[in-house]
Amino acid sequence: MSRRTALVLGGGGLTGIGWEVGMLAGLAEAGADLSDADVVIGTSAGSIVGAQLTSGRYPLEELYRRQLTPPNGRSVAARMGPTMFARFAAIALRSRDAVSFGARMGRLALAARTVPEADHRAAIARTLGVDGWPDGRLRVTAVDSSTGERAAFDGTGGVPLLDAVSASCAVPGVYPPVTIDGRRWVDGGVHSSANADLAAGYDRVVVIAPVAVGGGPVAAPRTQGSRLAGRGARVCVITPDRTSRTAFGRNVLDPAKRPDAARAGRRQSTLHIEQVRALWTTT
Repeated sequence: MSRRTALVLGGGGLTGIGWEVGMLAGLAEAGADLSDADVVIGTSAGSIVGAQLTSGRYPLEELYRRQLTPPNGRSVAARMGPTMFARFAAIALRSRDAVSFGARMGRLALAARTVPEADHRAAIARTLGVDGWPDGRLRVTAVDSSTGERAAFDGTGGVPLLDAVSASCAVPGVYPPVTIDGRRWVDGGVHSSANADLAAGYDRVVVIAPVAVGGGPVAAPRTQGSRLAGRGARVCVITPDRTSRTAFGRNVLDPAKRPDAARAGRRQSTLHIEQVRALWTTT
């Protein structure tokens, strides 16, 4: 039986990074190590976790311990809470499809006053801690701010990893679009919070998505997972439970909430161990 496996890591801010790492560490400890996936598809927060996971530089337990470190006094939280999500949802409801939504969000991003692009890249570099593309398994999503089209960058196209991840994490209205080969790119989560459809063709798929909802033409992770299952894949979609959502707080970009989110992810992993282990390891 074929065992082509895909790990999909969705977007969700700094708390999403912490929660995903906690989830992955807890699953690995219980015998369901997803780091050996044939492909890792990372969006926004998931692009950072995916790059770190596939680099081989950081064992999962080390990544988890890093999430528990409190932010230093210089860390200033950007703002992305319920009001921002509601604004995005309203734009989605006025858009005919994910591409037109992406173009609308691109216009919002281009018009917004944010930190300089160089500052955004530098902040991503400090968080990422990985210099170049890891092995050929990683794909990083971003959206063209002009056309609304999604791209999935990898190590074969000549785009530096830092550029791809910075673009994937460029939340419209919060961070600046990132310039790659003369084009301006925004957060891959604009197209989908998880972009799990990119795992089409893989036999076993685990989706870990800090943002569970969709809206208008933007498909929710579970909807994308159901479509993959309808094509014959074995799929497990994990989204935050109530306790994890409480741990995130009201601002997913607050670094002070990252340790709580990591602990919540590790705790929640115990609820999914049997399902993930059966899907990932059973022949």
